[in-house]
Amino acid sequence: MSQTTLPAADRAAPPGNVPHATPPTRRPVPGQAAVATVLARADVLVDGPRPWDMRVHDPGVFPRLLRNGSLALGEAYMDGAWDCEALDQMLTRLLRARLDEAVIGWADRWHALRARLFNRQRGRRAFEVGERHYDLGNDLYRAMLGARLVYSCAYWSEATELDAAQVAKLDLIARKLQLAPGMRVLDIGCGWGEALRHFAEHYGVSGVGLTISREQADFARERCAGFPVEIRVQDYHDVGGEFDRVFSVGMFEHVGVRNYRAYFETVHRCLRPHGLTLLHTIGTNRSTDRTDPWIERYIFPNSMLPSAAQITAASEGLFVHEDWHNFGADYDRTLEAWRRNIEAAWSRLPARYDERFRRMWRYYLHASMAAFRSRNAQLWQLVLSRDGVPGGYVAPR
Repeated sequence: MSQTTLPAADRAAPPGNVPHATPPTRRPVPGQAAVATVLARADVLVDGPRPWDMRVHDPGVFPRLLRNGSLALGEAYMDGAWDCEALDQMLTRLLRARLDEAVIGWADRWHALRARLFNRQRGRRAFEVGERHYDLGNDLYRAMLGARLVYSCAYWSEATELDAAQVAKLDLIARKLQLAPGMRVLDIGCGWGEALRHFAEHYGVSGVGLTISREQADFARERCAGFPVEIRVQDYHDVGGEFDRVFSVGMFEHVGVRNYRAYFETVHRCLRPHGLTLLHTIGTNRSTDRTDPWIERYIFPNSMLPSAAQITAASEGLFVHEDWHNFGADYDRTLEAWRRNIEAAWSRLPARYDERFRRMWRYYLHASMAAFRSRNAQLWQLVLSRDGVPGGYVAPR
């Protein structure tokens, strides 16, 4: 019987081998190539191996990013659509590559239009940030900010831990203002009252503190009990009286460019002749009339970072600029301390701070660290005099 040779296609495959099959065609994920191209400009890869690479869990994130830019980036992180092991490093790379300018979504355009049409920091809107941010809960802020409960950049020139760095910042402000016993001071945006309490206890002054947060006011009144300090829930436009010194720490970011002049006019009206005022504020390198849309929606409604040009224009003719001190790099270190504190405290905080809130807060802190680390944001302390200091002002550091 003769052996029959089968065609190659009909022969049985040797054991362990599988006939070659054409692999199924993978459909491209909508938007992935475009987003990957943009991220590559910052040396960030999609699903790459490095700590600062983006790990995508939901491919729907790509069209979201193309539609709504920075707003979608933060929202998708809150939703768990993507993660990053070193989130602060990734966001720093994006800012250094100026990718916040490369993808401008519809949310950014609408946000810009609203800022131009409305004064979002005046009247009833002025109290919105107090209700939505500062009234979140004193338990959250006590866990994050440390014993001093100071929600602004610390001064790390010689300090090695957060509470000491915050005391160093308060003492720096006192020295810059040349505080002396018997002076009456005004704190615009007094927070939880720590600065006024410190100055009353250690420098012998009395004062008035203004806040737009009822939670902060209640806490500050308890904190300052026994000291000559009055705490008011009041818009700065409505304050009256005369003061030897006026200062504001971490409040000017909520004033808005349309109201910068009114702020300085208020300070000028309240400041006695030959008085000094100190402004401690985050600043930005370019003049703008709005903030990032994600920050606006989820963290600081109606906020806005001033530029140097906007500050000088708004204060022109009212004050002599005696000193301008930038220690923005200290804010990166301050935020890192806050991040460590809150991450260690989540398990002890109430259930209302759920997983989505935690991701939102984590993104907020890391994005803020990135803004200062990339030098896109600055921390300025300005000392201004109403009439000019005779012989000149010597600035302490």
